[in-house]
Amino acid sequence: MGGVKDFGMDVTSRNDTVMDLEGDLEPKMAAPRAIPARPTMKDVAARAGVSLKTVSRVVNHEVGVSPELVTKVESAAAELDYRPDLTASNLRRSDRRTSTIGLMIEDVSNEFSSAVHAGVEDVARLHQVAVLGASVHEDPQRESDLVRALSSRRVDGLVLTPTAGDHAYLERERANGLPMVFVDRLPHGIDADCVLTDNAEGTRLAIEHLIALGHQRIAFMGGLSILDTATQRHQSFIDTMRQHHLPINPAWVVRNIKGTDEAEKVASGFFAESNQPTAIFAAQNMITMGVVRALKLAELQHHVALIGFDDFALADLLDPPVAVVAQDPRRMGQIAAELLFERIRDGKISEELHIVPSRLVIRQSGEIRPV
Repeated sequence: MGGVKDFGMDVTSRNDTVMDLEGDLEPKMAAPRAIPARPTMKDVAARAGVSLKTVSRVVNHEVGVSPELVTKVESAAAELDYRPDLTASNLRRSDRRTSTIGLMIEDVSNEFSSAVHAGVEDVARLHQVAVLGASVHEDPQRESDLVRALSSRRVDGLVLTPTAGDHAYLERERANGLPMVFVDRLPHGIDADCVLTDNAEGTRLAIEHLIALGHQRIAFMGGLSILDTATQRHQSFIDTMRQHHLPINPAWVVRNIKGTDEAEKVASGFFAESNQPTAIFAAQNMITMGVVRALKLAELQHHVALIGFDDFALADLLDPPVAVVAQDPRRMGQIAAELLFERIRDGKISEELHIVPSRLVIRQSGEIRPV
């Protein structure tokens, strides 16, 4: 390498990185600065010129503190950006509450799950409670591990979308004082509050709409059969077809579909045959997305009708816009959280079942008539 010319520039950068121009050009980093300690109640007391006990009483909203002292302490806390140590305060609480609840949902990246999460947080925020969320990913072992992890963190209650076929193991947690509410799916082996969508009615409305358009060759694509929601939608499809005396082609009834890619493959298989369905009911939003891909690849999106269960982002902007049975997952999350806080407050074990209506949203893909 040639010599380094001096252009009158300071070769020491402002980010404390020094280049050794005579060595291997390896950066020499200055020693990292220590992260400043968070301000404590002692710091607030010193800034406000009051006792530690006075700060504690103000922070814990105890009565008997003069308005002048409250103003002093709050001003000092604001200046220091002081945040109360909830862990320490929880240890001193006689009710052993931690101001946290656990939320276990199928997959936080799924639109339905994230909307349930948002609904739970709507209510938790009103109670000044934090939500610890986790994805179960349809894994029973993961479900039990997460229950154990959240329980060990002493959450005040639990909202969960169950996966395991037997939830009797949760009786021990409930006996230890952990209230729980189930959302989207029924529990098995334990009686508890539950919030569900009207899966059967939503499916019936979708199938009868297709029948009214003249469709008789209707395919059904469903999720995991171990899940109540998938079973309820499948059974409603069977019942509705039979009530209208329509044939059910076993080759067009496919269950246990996992994800978008598998759904695309299944739907493409339908179109590879000479005898094709004229309409498809996709019983879960990820399945619907896979069917949309398959229809587009086969250039059949304007010839085969499609109705999905669960709305999803931009469904109304596709070509054609996708008809769906829309749930209200945010409201489901809100109801589940409201029930949970009731149980936390009154300490009772209940078995209330709340059904949140679903509705048929007709868009162009659901208006295609059979040829």
